[in-house]
Formats: sequence, C-alpha cells, structure tokens
Amino acid sequence: MNVDGLPAIVTGAASGLGAATSKMLAAKGAMVTLFDLNVEAGEAVAREIGGLFHVVDVTDEASVLAGLDAAEAAHGTARFLVNCAGVAPAAKAVGREFVPLPIDSFRKAVEINLVGTFLVASRFAARLQQIEAIGEERGVIVNTASVAAFDGQIGQAAYAASKGGLVGLTLPLAREFAQWLIRVVTIARGIFWTPMLASLPQAAQDSLGQQVPHPSRLGRPEEYAMLVDSILSNPMLNGSTIRLDGAIRMSPK
Repeated sequence: MNVDGLPAIVTGAASGLGAATSKMLAAKGAMVTLFDLNVEAGEAVAREIGGLFHVVDVTDEASVLAGLDAAEAAHGTARFLVNCAGVAPAAKAVGREFVPLPIDSFRKAVEINLVGTFLVASRFAARLQQIEAIGEERGVIVNTASVAAFDGQIGQAAYAASKGGLVGLTLPLAREFAQWLIRVVTIARGIFWTPMLASLPQAAQDSLGQQVPHPSRLGRPEEYAMLVDSILSNPMLNGSTIRLDGAIRMSPK
C-alpha cells in the first residue's frame, strides 16, 4: 500500500527502531501517531515529523484504547500499525547461589513484548476491519521479534520466549485477518543500535557488531525502517517472519 495521506500508528516510537520508522512513514506522507511512555522524547519526535504523540502503556487495555481513540480523532482510522515497543531483559533462569529468576521478571518481559503486541494489534485490527478497503487491501500490521526467538542466548530465556511467541503469533493472525484484507508480518531483528546499546562502552558496541558476518557492525534503525517500507509496499508479504540480521546466528553466550 502507498502510505501517502493515510494514518499510521507506531508503538515504542520515542526512540530507536520506532522513531526511525515514524520518521520514514512521515517522510512518505503518512499521518503518524506515536505511542510510547517517554513523553519528552516522544513529543520531540512528533514535533520533528509533524505527528501526534500519545502516552500509551501497551500492557494496559484502557491506555491502548485511549491511544487508538486519540489517533482516530486526529487522523481517522489507522491503516498501518508497526509494533516496536518492547524490553530486552538479561537474566539467567537460575542465578548465583541457586536462586531462580523472580517470576515477575519473566512475566514482565512476556507481558510487554508478547501480550502488549497482541493487545495493540487486535484492538487496531478490530477498528480497521470496519472501514473500506483500498483496492485489495485494508491495512498492514508489522510486529517486531528478534533472532533470539530462534537462537536465544543464555540469560535470554524470558526475552527469547516472548519473541518466540510473536513468531508463533504471526501466521494465525495473518490467516484470521486475511478475510478482512489485512496483512501481518513480523521482523526478527538482529543486533541493532538502540538507546539501550548506546549506554554500553564503544568497545562493547564494536565487539557486538563484529559478531555480524556482513555487514560487520550494528544494524541501523533506518535499515529496520527500510524493511518496514518494503513490507507495506509489497502485497505478497504476509504471514511470514523475516530475519533482518546480517546473517548472524547467536552463540550460546
């Protein structure tokens, strides 16, 4: 679909992959609503691109519905949703002195990454189903998983489980939403520069980048946005999880 003049929503839009995607969509003429908890950063990106920012907690249904209401009031029913909101906790299932990971820590990763994505996607799709199609499509949902879904490392049990859930969610949603002409695609990203990685020393960032076969560096948020653009514009991309990882396969640790 051509996004020019159409409404779009991006979660986790205040920084990193979400901010880059919001900027790409706006540059192509979309009317973008940004969902995030970081008010200062989110409003700054919204001002830069002429979009709308709304504080949304993707794990809270009332918050999600309020965000969807605000987006619809400003721009009309959104045709595109890109889910970038997520967390990347690192903790072993059993730590030092045989102390297991607190279950609330595991639940938090699943709640934000998996349940939050489903919550936004399902409520978004319920509204999109009720408006007219444009040609052979109504809209597109893009979710963000990780290569950890396939080769999660030691200490990534919660993260890998949550992202693996997103991979498993992709085809059932695509099959269900096909009757309403809505596509669902997931991007399994590799090691990308994010604000979280930016807090690491440069030497650590370089070391991570060197694990990528080619190009041997961290992925750039703009490269994630480029794939989102390709997904939105290619109607045959549906029900699949696409690895965007420079051919990396993660080692056990």
